[in-house]
Formats: sequence, structure tokens, C-alpha cells
Amino acid sequence: MIRTAVIEDDPAVLAHLCRLIRESGDIEVSCSARNFVEGTKLVEAGDYDVLMCDLGLPDGSGIDLIRKSIALHPQSDIIVVTMFADHRKVLDSIKAGARGYLLKDENLEDCVPGIREIRRGGSPINPFIARKLLERFQPDMPDGPMEALSDREHDVLGLLARGYSYAEIATLLGISTQTVGTYVKRLYRKLEVSSRSEAVFEASSRGLLGGL
Repeated sequence: MIRTAVIEDDPAVLAHLCRLIRESGDIEVSCSARNFVEGTKLVEAGDYDVLMCDLGLPDGSGIDLIRKSIALHPQSDIIVVTMFADHRKVLDSIKAGARGYLLKDENLEDCVPGIREIRRGGSPINPFIARKLLERFQPDMPDGPMEALSDREHDVLGLLARGYSYAEIATLLGISTQTVGTYVKRLYRKLEVSSRSEAVFEASSRGLLGGL
């Protein structure tokens, strides 16, 4: 059995991940944590072959837990499972020692084959992120020109990057949720992406998110 530890602050996502792992037949959940403090104790105990770690913990950085795990248990593998694909966080996670990077707004079922793949020596990475990482090492192929975003599209993009829901964005901007959806579709088209995570990664890599 592959012993897997999960650090995830969203209780619904944590429960879903643990259920998927337990139903796999060849992987078990050895321990779990919902914040940085609990995650630190989990990492120090080291009761895992694979660590699945969220980055956006309420009381600390998942990247620090990745570094700690690598220092204490270099034989264990680490997969980041997170909501957003900010290119800086992707690169920081990989530099810290993570060998897998999966997105929570994609198919969580991918986590189970991802665990098996990383124990076989592979690196399960979301295909969009993998492509973008490769493009960073191709200086002769710069990003093409992009249709400019309107001020309102910038507003919506910034709130998406902060994790707000469509309903919350609508309230903050004084518009309907349907109008928010329209802006999001325009953003996806201009950024040439198909999900929130991809939009955040692409916008971040193009410098559209400022200091977020």
C-alpha cells in the first residue's frame, strides 16, 4: 500500500480526496491535516510515502511544508494539489521539491493515478501548466500579442485570482452573476484558456495580476 498524507484546508475537498484514495485499493490515507500547524506536525512525523499538499493554507505557506518534508524525508514524493496556478507558486513549489502539480478545479480523480505515477518515478503535472513551463525555456518563442483587457475585465480577473465566487464578484462590482459569467468567458477567450486556474496562471505569467 502507498501511504499518502493529505494537507488541505477545505474540509469538503479533504473528505473527497480521502474517499478517492481509500477507494483506490492500493493507496491508503495515513494521516491528514487542515492547516499549517497541523501540517507541520504531520510532516515531522513522516508517516507517508506521498505528501499531497495545498499551498493556500490559512495560517502559513504550503511551500514551507514542502521544503520541510524534503529536508526531513527526501525519500518521500510530493504532489501539490491547489486551486490556483499562479506561475510564481508553480515555480516556487517545484524549486522547493514538489514533483507533481494538480489543480483542484480540474478532475480530482486524477489525484489517484497521480499518486501511482509519482511512485513509479513520474511527475504528474496538469497538462496546461506543463506546456507553459516548457514555453518558459523557449526564449525564441515569446508570447504572441493578446487582445487588451477592459478595465472591468481586469477587475473580474483580479477577484477570480483572489478566489472569489461569481456571486461574490457580482456583489462587489454591483453587477449580476450572469454578467460576471460573460466577463469570464471574454477573459478565457482573450487568454486562450478554459478554466480559472489556467486563467490565473496565464495572467500571472503575462504580468496582468500586479502584486497579487
